[in-house]
Formats: sequence, structure tokens, C-alpha cells
Amino acid sequence: MILLAALTACDGAIIDAPSPVSGNETEFAEVTSTGAGVAFNSERNAYFGDLHVHTGLSFDAYLGNVRTLPEDAYRFARGETITHANGMPVRLLGPPLDFVAVTDHAEYLGAMREANDPARRLSKDPLAAGLFSENPAEANAAFFRVLARYRANDMPEGFKAPDVIGRAWGIVQDAAEKYNEPGRFTTFVGYEFTSEPGGLNLHRNVLFRSATVPEFPFAALDSEDPEDLWNKMEQWREEGADALAIPHNSNGSDGIMFELVRRNDEPMDADYAALRMRNEPLVEITQVKGTSDTHPILSPNDEWSDFELMEKRVGSNGDVTNFRGSYVRQALKDGLLLQETEGFNPFRFGFVGSSDTHNSAPGSVEEANYFSKAGVVDGTAELRSSVPPDRATTWPDGTPNSREASKPYQSWSSAGLVGVWAESNTRDMIFDALRRKETFATSGPRIKVRFFAGYDLAGEGGVIPESIAQMDAQAVPMGGDLSYQEGKAPEFFVWGLRDPSSAFLQRAQIVKGWVEDGQSREQVFDVACADGGTVDPETFRCPDNFAMVDLATCTPTPFKGDVALRTLWQDPTFDPDQRAFYYVRILENPTCRWSTWDAIRNGTPPNPTLHPVIQERAWSSPIWFEPGPT
Repeated sequence: MILLAALTACDGAIIDAPSPVSGNETEFAEVTSTGAGVAFNSERNAYFGDLHVHTGLSFDAYLGNVRTLPEDAYRFARGETITHANGMPVRLLGPPLDFVAVTDHAEYLGAMREANDPARRLSKDPLAAGLFSENPAEANAAFFRVLARYRANDMPEGFKAPDVIGRAWGIVQDAAEKYNEPGRFTTFVGYEFTSEPGGLNLHRNVLFRSATVPEFPFAALDSEDPEDLWNKMEQWREEGADALAIPHNSNGSDGIMFELVRRNDEPMDADYAALRMRNEPLVEITQVKGTSDTHPILSPNDEWSDFELMEKRVGSNGDVTNFRGSYVRQALKDGLLLQETEGFNPFRFGFVGSSDTHNSAPGSVEEANYFSKAGVVDGTAELRSSVPPDRATTWPDGTPNSREASKPYQSWSSAGLVGVWAESNTRDMIFDALRRKETFATSGPRIKVRFFAGYDLAGEGGVIPESIAQMDAQAVPMGGDLSYQEGKAPEFFVWGLRDPSSAFLQRAQIVKGWVEDGQSREQVFDVACADGGTVDPETFRCPDNFAMVDLATCTPTPFKGDVALRTLWQDPTFDPDQRAFYYVRILENPTCRWSTWDAIRNGTPPNPTLHPVIQERAWSSPIWFEPGPT
């Protein structure tokens, strides 16, 4: 391990010193104002958002008693109070978000809402009978009739009629336009493409750069093949409606999200890879239905791989059995192999996180403020199995774990958020950051992460550059490609800053993947340690800082962890002939999981089958190293 320079900061130490990564502080950057009066920071600010949000326009959210609409979602994101499906008021505890996209399901968009409106013809459809009954048994039976028809792609034509979809699509656009405030709060028009071939998950969120959007969204009812979606996006782009797609919940896809053949069983080729990367340069790595970074089966030497895993298929109770093709890190490794053997890589993804809330509640990712994700279906602690059933005070023997439970809600996470480094909080600047993959994901806390790679970055005495302008001139940021330079090994600049409302940072890591002897490999390196610790040069691990949590109160061990972790690192295993990727993972000290907070409020022990604490984290987008000529 070569640590050219390292700095860890105690609470507040980062505030008074100029830094190339001073978050949204602009006193050390060139700041100008656009013609519209919007501040422009040439060194870029960190903005946090949620690009996966459902409201009562989504068929499943409406059936979960969610009646709030896109306007309510934007109000919630700005810090206002809205009404939960259970009737209680809910709001963020922390600060507002910077940007949001409402992404309701395109399939039957707005149809359930119209089926509950006596003035609309859908309310007279036989399928709507009993669906909104006040009799729970009648409503439940009607719900499962709808679900069976939906999964069989046998819904009545009226539920996908152009006028029904068009009215809801208009509501989406109008709300985005009303709440978009350049420089203060950015909204994007978007939707979810909910493809489920054979009941498996190929979902994507589609995000538009501007208010120029197609007349109707392209839905999985038009085609379940994402390649058809990408081709439609190519057409939209030619017509002036630029868009990108973001796949999500690969963890619940049972291996098909990153399979190595096309959906039509034709082999991949360079044209396919270019089409895919042009239209979906990002992947959602964490959200309510679990984290898709990696799995212990795929990464047995990664001690932190068992994080907020959901091992069920999306939308069903079937177990995931195919982990390869389901997790992002393995996809990145498979992409390296394809580049090595076939000359193309369809998996050069940057990372984002988002919530996938179905409560019109973007950014509702706070562990201590968890109030469900899907309306009434998981709207109480008992429904999500975080307190004992039937008002018991202890847990019964044989309490099922998340793989055995009949409902998936206990394994659901409170995650996540997307961070971008952009010059302004505007649609164009944020969309450009998403397109170039200068993005990072968090499991909820607003941890800021910066990551650069280049050559000869350290100044005299190993001093880290003190300006982003200098870093931009000498290095590539996250999401970029680093080319080979003869006789030189790259240097990696890593920086993380804690969320003041969350835990202190414990360690910064770099995850490396590479190709060696025709095989893809991976290794996790600790590169910066909290509490004055140093990385062991043999194990590449920081010493344990013994940060713990009092499970009776969720109080963390005091005076453990750092505000900021910052280092310039060189890979001790670097081989200039090996194609590789690198990404940063920042870990907080342990904190209570939402299920433990539920138990404390209930005065009962936490569910013994669930992790009582978690280590919240952030991931940078990767940087890819391209070897030189052989």
C-alpha cells in the first residue's frame, strides 16, 4: 500500500481550510451568475436528489390507498407535510432535496385513480367492482383479481386507453413544470418502464432533460424488451426529447438484468453495447428493495457485502437463485471480460441511489423516520415485521427470516439517494452530470464523495492539490476513463464528508475489479481510516475503531469516527497491462436500522432475524483504467 498523502479530520476541521472538495461552499471556486440569475460554480457543487418516486398515479400505489399526486411529492421533497395512506402527517426530518423526478409506472398510468372516480367510465368496468370497498375482505379479493389480470397481461383495454394515460401524463408534466425553480429546486419529467418478462425484473426509470417529452411514454405494454425502449429513446432524441434510462433492482431480477445475451437471444455486439450505454449510462445501486452492489456469494472476501440484501424477486415472493447477472459489481467485471475478449463493454455504468417510495415521499430515507414505502400494505410496524405479531411483547420461536417470510417488507431498506457534482442546480447541469456519470449513491445519509484518478497529482512533499481546477486539469473524475501512460502508475484522490445529521465516518475504501489470465477478479482496499488509524500494508484493512450502538436507545459510542476522510492512493497491485475499474465506498460508524427504531418505539426487542444495526454508506461511480499497447 502506498499512501502518498492522507488526512483525516476531526469534527469541524474541514470547515476553515480551503479544500478542493468543500461541498457547496463556493468561496474558493469561480462563481458566476447565469443570465437567469442562477449561481454557477465552475468547480461544481454536490446536489442530492431522488429519481425514483411513485404517487397515486401508479396502479400499485393507488391500490395501497395512496391518494397523493406529483404535486404532493414535490412539496414533500421541499420539506412540506403531506398525508400518508394511513392518514397520518409525514415530512422529512432533514433538509429538503435539491432535485426530484416523479416516475410513476407507465403501465396503466392513472387508471386506478379513474376507476375510483364515478364520473369516469373505468369505474363501471367489472374489474373495478369491489376494488375500493370499505369491506377489507371484498377489497382484498378484488385486488388479487386485478393483480392476476395484470401479471397475465390481460387487463381490460380501457385501463390503457390513450385518454386515460394522456390525462395522467399531463398531470406529471404540469407538476414538474410548476415546481421547477432553477437554482433552488429542480424537477424532471419521468416515468417507470416496468418490464417483467416471465415475472422477472427489467424495470427502468426514464428521465427527460427538459419539458420537451413525447406524447405518451413508451411502456412495457408496448414491448418488454429494453432494447426496444432504447431504440424509441433514440427516436425521441432525434425529435428533440433527450432522455436517459436507469435500470433498478437488478438484485431482484434473478440474473436477467445483466445477462450476457440480448433478450431476443442474439449475441451482444459493439452496436448493442453503444446503444445501451448511450441510453442508460447509470444504474440504481441501492433503494427500498435492497442494495445491488454485491452479494456475499459473489464477493466472499468483502466483509461488508452483506448489506441490506433483498433475496426475493421483485413483485413476488419467489427466491432469487441466480446471483450472477443480478449485482452491479459482477456486471462491471463481466463488462471488463467482454471488453477484453470481444472489444466492447455494455456495462460501463455510473451509480445512483433513489428511494422507490410509493408514498409520494421522495427522500424518505431516514432510518429514525421510517413510515413505510408502499402505502397501507407496509404502513404499520407489525405489517413490516419489526415488532412482534398480535401485540406480543416477545418474539415467538421460529420467527421467519427475510428469506422465509411470506412478505418481503422486513428486508426492505430505507435507502437511498443520488448525488451529483454539477455547476448549478438546473435541469441542464444536473442532466449533464448524470450523462457523464459524475454521480454517487448513498444508502440514505447525505455523505459527499469525490473521486479522481490521474498521474503526478501529488505536489512536493506529497501534498494533495488544493483546487478542483487543478484536479480537472490533471485527472479524470468519477465516471471517466483513465488512459495508460508509459512508465507511470495512476494516483487516486478519495474524499468523503459526513452528513452532519448522520453518523461519523469510519473508513474509505476502493473497490477494484480487473482481468487476469482470462478471469475477472476483485479486491477491496481500505485507503483512509478514522480516529488516526493507519491501513495495514498486508491486509489492506483499517484497525477497528470499536464504534458501537446502544440498542436500548440507538445512541452511538461517542467520540468515534471522523467528519472527513481524504487521501491520495496508489494501487499496490497495479499492472499497466490489466484492464481495471475502481470505485470508492465510504462507510459510516454503525447506527440503528429502521426496524430497531420501530422496536424501540414499541417498547419491544428488535426482530431477532434482522440486523439490528447497519453501516450506512456511499458509493462513487467507477473510473475505468484502459491499458496501453501490448
